[in-house]
Amino acid sequence: MRLVLASTSPRRLDLLRRIGAEPARVAAPDVDEDVRPGESPRAYVLRVAIDKAHAVERATDEIVLAGDTTIAVGKRILGKPEDEADLRRMLGLLSGRRHHCLSAICLIGTDGKARTRISDTIVTFKRLTDAEIDRYVASGEGMGKAGGYAIQGKAEAFVRYLAGSHSGVVGLPVFETRALLESAGLLLG
Repeated sequence: MRLVLASTSPRRLDLLRRIGAEPARVAAPDVDEDVRPGESPRAYVLRVAIDKAHAVERATDEIVLAGDTTIAVGKRILGKPEDEADLRRMLGLLSGRRHHCLSAICLIGTDGKARTRISDTIVTFKRLTDAEIDRYVASGEGMGKAGGYAIQGKAEAFVRYLAGSHSGVVGLPVFETRALLESAGLLLG
């Protein structure tokens, strides 16, 4: 049985390797990640992970693993910032507040069945000053990241409280991922 990672994220690949899972190949899924009207953050992140897993062709001896991560402030979904102004807006929303980082994974086994898990991590940012926001925006780190921040980078200094999966905030909840891979019969080191 061979593992296919349906993601080009270097963070997801690194996290997989940390639990002893080396993909036989990596594939870039092409899916619509737009939020649908009335879609809750939980339903959104689960749908995108499932869509990504199904978007990658799978041979009969392959299992496909896909994931998606989003940030939710209440019912608002914070995707990837469109530009620096959008990033500033997101950081302003997160400043001094609690938010949820939802990380969904989907595994399609050799039987063709999709199995899913969701990790819900509560993160609280300190109150950010305008200067801190300016420096973070200037670093470029938040661009291309859900919610406009990378917890594995400079933004870790903003985290006052975290309850849940740190790796889920990075982009792949390793506890849930390991359990899914093992349930599919993949032996991990």
